Amino acid sequence: MGAVTLRVVLAKRLHRAGLREWHLRAASLSCVGLCIALWIRAKTLGEDERGNAERRAIFVGLWPPMFWLIGDSIEQSD
Repeated sequence: MGAVTLRVVLAKRLHRAGLREWHLRAASLSCVGLCIALWIRAKTLGEDERGNAERRAIFVGLWPPMFWLIGDSIEQSD
């Protein structure tokens, strides 16, 4: 099974499960807000805890493109 075929099959299954592209776009934008909030919170912590908190914010900052692209796949599978 090719990568394109697998993507289409997964997108159709997610759509059948009730997931819509706007759900994933909202999740993507929410992750941006969460990342910013975590980054601001990291600046209020002491030096001992700041590195871990900043890494957490960066990790959450990697999620928005993934959710956005999954939403694109679901939109294209309609």
